[in-house]
Amino acid sequence: MDGPHSPGTAAQAVFSGHGRGPALDEAPGSCVLGIDVGGTGMKGAVFDRDMRPLESVRRPTPRGDGPEAVEDAVADTLLVLSGAATRRGLRVRHAGVVVPGIVDDARERAVRSANIGWRDLPLAGLLEARTGLRVTLGHDVRAGGLAEGALGAARGARDVLFVAIGTGVAAAIVSDGRPVLAGGYAGELGHVVVESPGRRCACGGSGCLETVASASAVAEAYSARSGRAVTGAADVAELTERGDPVAGAVWRRATEGLADALATATTLLGPELIVLGGGLAEAGRLLLDPVRAGLDERLGFQRRPTLVRAELGDRAGCLGAGLTAWRAADAMTAVRTGATAP
Repeated sequence: MDGPHSPGTAAQAVFSGHGRGPALDEAPGSCVLGIDVGGTGMKGAVFDRDMRPLESVRRPTPRGDGPEAVEDAVADTLLVLSGAATRRGLRVRHAGVVVPGIVDDARERAVRSANIGWRDLPLAGLLEARTGLRVTLGHDVRAGGLAEGALGAARGARDVLFVAIGTGVAAAIVSDGRPVLAGGYAGELGHVVVESPGRRCACGGSGCLETVASASAVAEAYSARSGRAVTGAADVAELTERGDPVAGAVWRRATEGLADALATATTLLGPELIVLGGGLAEAGRLLLDPVRAGLDERLGFQRRPTLVRAELGDRAGCLGAGLTAWRAADAMTAVRTGATAP
């Protein structure tokens, strides 16, 4: 377990404009837990009211051992974080756990996760039974979008598309200041078709954005075309900057696919701001400049969104899980006291 970290922002930035308000019946020494469960690793933290991570932990996700092993690992990580909070003399108010796939927030179920293998799993309830903690379940990318809105690149914006580009591609949609959930099915940008005919996708379709512009697709495409293996999309980005023609062609197709999908999303949703995050966004201007130019070419009458890189990096999901936990804790306190929730 890592030690204390410096705060990412002041408390007022957490509360401002995102449904948070002054603490309701706040007890001294209160905290929440947040865990971001990814396909390869988990990130967890103990957060104070100012969203400072007082303790943090990173662990591999044992998905190779099956979905039950992942559930075990999440429960154990919650207990480890809870124990760390207790040793600090803190009272855990709530825990937020965010996972990939289709997540029904209202029913607190992991409806479908291809990476982990969960199917209609009442995960929040199972974790509560195993840990004795109050747990709220959420979606990893929507949590990342929440964090970017409260603490990062989307502060103050009311119509936002946050796009995480990693092993897969998914989006969080905020419209008129409210998240669009659709029972957990909103935001599957990675399965917008951008190439026909195209490569077969894990979803069962073909030509999906994920087959062209995800970090894994970029690495696989370069290896297949060049005959030289790379460890990931970062290698392809570096080769593109060096002028490698195969890397340049793969990168260009990825940015064109992103521009195609974002133009469709912009036409449907009218975002004022698009925030690109995830591993591929670490390439910075190498990704943003061609996507920005491609999007500009594809738009006519539509509102033209500002396109920026995410600010929170791989901390976004865990921070979003912590924010989700604080919101749930405050809502429960409001119900108990008869106060008006912020």
